[in-house]
Amino acid sequence: MNEDYQLLRNDSNERSITHKLAEHLSRQFPTWHVDCEYNRDGTDPKRVHMRVKQVASNDDTGETAYPDIIVHERGTSNNLLVIEAKKDSNSSDPEAIRNDKRKLCAYKRELGYRFGLFLKFNTGDNYNVRLKKSGPSLPAT
Repeated sequence: MNEDYQLLRNDSNERSITHKLAEHLSRQFPTWHVDCEYNRDGTDPKRVHMRVKQVASNDDTGETAYPDIIVHERGTSNNLLVIEAKKDSNSSDPEAIRNDKRKLCAYKRELGYRFGLFLKFNTGDNYNVRLKKSGPSLPAT
């Protein structure tokens, strides 16, 4: 854990960073499943309906949902938290950030997630994490 900061400092791949964050979150949510880019709704692909720039040729009813991190109960519709993340080195396109925030709203509206969270990771020499709220705050424990 003490060396995880290197993922941010070295501007590692976003998937590497979110995977490590999911590992840490799993300890905070011991009765839930914490998954990265999990795209199943039971045995079917998770889908949200929204306008997107690119849609796979076999996806004519919506966008297959690959949230960066989710906290949920696999095989049920019990969805607690969905997280979309961007690194500052990948977030120069404001439309990409707006699209992630629209996806968070669609996940909540269409897939029943109780909470949505957008994370922006500062990498390189200025590594840190900033939280941007999308929906109600998590209750204090």
